[in-house]
Amino acid sequence: MSVATLIERKVSEAVPVAHLALENESHKHSVPPNSETHFKLVLVSDAFDGMLPVRRHQLLYKVLADELAGPVHALALHTYTVAEWQAKGGEVSESPDCLGGSKRDS
Repeated sequence: MSVATLIERKVSEAVPVAHLALENESHKHSVPPNSETHFKLVLVSDAFDGMLPVRRHQLLYKVLADELAGPVHALALHTYTVAEWQAKGGEVSESPDCLGGSKRDS
């Protein structure tokens, strides 16, 4: 099972999902081709109502502890309630390209 599929499954089992988008951003970093090490997760859930952003992130860190201790090097979390997501127009900003490692030499 791919790391991305595992992340999506674990998150979907842990919280009720109104919207989930997981993007493998590994290609933007100094890693071998087809890596699954850097991800951006956009998660919208009613479970986040009344929960501070740091608590939302802590919940997801706990759910994905094995992946974060293993293959996942970076996980950008964008967590919203349904109302917050609607207020944002259903969009998040693009992640910047990495300038570390061999990318800096290009």
